[in-house]
Amino acid sequence: MRVPAALLPAILGLSLAVFASPTSATHLEIQGGRSYMDSYGTNAVFVEGIFDEHMIGDSRFSWSPDVSAGFINGRDVPRYRLSKYTTSDDVYLLAAGARLHYGDTDSWYHPLFLSFQPAAQSGRTQALSTGYEFVSTLGWQGKHFSVQIRHVSNASLHEPNRGETMALVGVGFDL
Repeated sequence: MRVPAALLPAILGLSLAVFASPTSATHLEIQGGRSYMDSYGTNAVFVEGIFDEHMIGDSRFSWSPDVSAGFINGRDVPRYRLSKYTTSDDVYLLAAGARLHYGDTDSWYHPLFLSFQPAAQSGRTQALSTGYEFVSTLGWQGKHFSVQIRHVSNASLHEPNRGETMALVGVGFDL
């Protein structure tokens, strides 16, 4: 299923309105890289807003709400052309969740993070076969640069469930 072209400006406008609001996100990132299903690669792009950080009780753990909009390009894999779920659909994702950090803000390891986001998505492919997916990310976020490994799948709640695994590099700025 593809998102109708008439809806794309509305989705983009809503995403930008959420991300551009000076009272909402404290950090905005644009991330790009390669995504792989099995050994078949394609391009992926995400825009992510990371909100203010909150301590978890008296522990050294903290969390930051985050929201992301992503695009994973379709790819042509001949062996799946006649399958119910092909690999040619482009996938648009909208996700919201939390980033977890450990340590004080001045600790060398504090920029490392783990995030989890439930997501809604538009396409149906061998990798992402349901309208809902889960996004897990392990990464490092500096002030203006980030690197991360991200995996998107439906946690084997529906088959096929090959998932998308990607390496992303991001540039960011504070709002």
